[in-house]
Amino acid sequence: MKIAVIGIGQSLRGDDGVGVIAVCHWQENYPETANRSDIQVDVSELPGLALLDLLDGSDAAILVDAVESYSSPGTIHTLHQEQLAAFTSDAKSAHGWGVAETLRLDRMLNPGRQMIPIQLIGIEVEQMQMGIGLSKTVELALPRVCEAIQNQVQTLLAN
Repeated sequence: MKIAVIGIGQSLRGDDGVGVIAVCHWQENYPETANRSDIQVDVSELPGLALLDLLDGSDAAILVDAVESYSSPGTIHTLHQEQLAAFTSDAKSAHGWGVAETLRLDRMLNPGRQMIPIQLIGIEVEQMQMGIGLSKTVELALPRVCEAIQNQVQTLLAN
């Protein structure tokens, strides 16, 4: 089984960069898992439709991204693809045209990929100001995000 772990976010836009930062931290903290030949790790500042290319060749994927909903900053959401619709209107990916819309388009264009399990680990943002780093609240959530990534990878590897 080939598992893609993809961090998404704009590192120069505050908490929006948490997906990229979290995946890099996970790689550092769990190198025995991240460096496995059956794990593909990528980060992308603004993937848009290029996310579909990052999924090519994968049997499962874990996407890590900043989200905005009505939860407290630093909250970690673990969602399956079917649940991503909750983040398509007022509550969406911090990038506008978000992960849910891209995956919905992918399902229409590539019906054979419908069986690939895709999960989103979304981290609730506090601020997305240009040129500012992560807020303290979101930064403090990084160890829990890394654990969530590791747990999801291990669950997929066990299946």
